[in-house]
Amino acid sequence: MDLGAFSVSLSVKDLEASKKFYQTLGFKPFAGDGKRYLILKNGDAVIGLFQGLFDKNILTFNPGWDSNAQKKPAFTDVRDLQRQLKSAGVPIAVPADEATKGPGSFVVFDPDGNQILVDQHV
Repeated sequence: MDLGAFSVSLSVKDLEASKKFYQTLGFKPFAGDGKRYLILKNGDAVIGLFQGLFDKNILTFNPGWDSNAQKKPAFTDVRDLQRQLKSAGVPIAVPADEATKGPGSFVVFDPDGNQILVDQHV
């Protein structure tokens, strides 16, 4: 199962302070509005900093994107991934609308309660 690009989405209290901290670890701003969220990269490692957008950290997968947020020529649609997980017995906490095409997302939780967001932008 190819889930696409991976990143860790961190819920932060102070976007600017978090940006400065991760820059000391070699991360560089890559995308985001700089006011409520910022995406940073260090090589192929990607983290998202999100202020006031959610309560806990999230593991994020982006079907259809490579690690540079560029559309991949071929990928498994988020709704197909959701169906595969459902058929494997994984409960879908927040489902994608299977009647739509293009961008969509769903949420599952691992056995320890960690949130996993599968978020397709293309």
